[in-house]
Amino acid sequence: MAPLPSGLPEAIGGDEDLARFLFSDRHYNTTMVKPPAFLPNPDPKQRESSISRHGKTPLEGLWALGFHAAGARTLHGAAMFKPAAVQEAGLIVEASEPPDRHAAIRGWPWDTDLHKAKQKEMAAALASQSELLLREG
Repeated sequence: MAPLPSGLPEAIGGDEDLARFLFSDRHYNTTMVKPPAFLPNPDPKQRESSISRHGKTPLEGLWALGFHAAGARTLHGAAMFKPAAVQEAGLIVEASEPPDRHAAIRGWPWDTDLHKAKQKEMAAALASQSELLLREG
C-alpha cells in the first residue's frame, strides 16, 4: 500500500495522536472538551467529523494544521485523542486526504428515530477520552 500524499500510511495506527480542532468556545470549558465538539457535520454529503493526524508536538505544526482548517473561523484549541477512543465509541476513523494529514470519524447513526441522542452519546464518549489543548493568546 503506497503512502498518502502527506507521506503518512493510509492505515491509522493505534498509537497515533489525533486532533479535533475547536472553532467555538462552546466546545470546551477551562478544563475539558465538551461533547458537541465531536458531533458530525449534518450535511448529507459529509456526515462525518473532520480530524487531523497530528500530536501535541511540535506545537507549531499542530497549530499550522488548525489554522489551515479554520479558514475564516477562530482557532481556539484542539481536542487530542487516540484512535481507540473512536473505536470504543462505536465509530471508525479513516484517512481522508487531501488536505495533508486529514482524517474523518465516520459511522455516525442517521437512520433511526433516536439518531441525535445516539450521536450525542457517542460524542460524549469521545470527549471523555480527550485532552484539551488551548492556544495561547
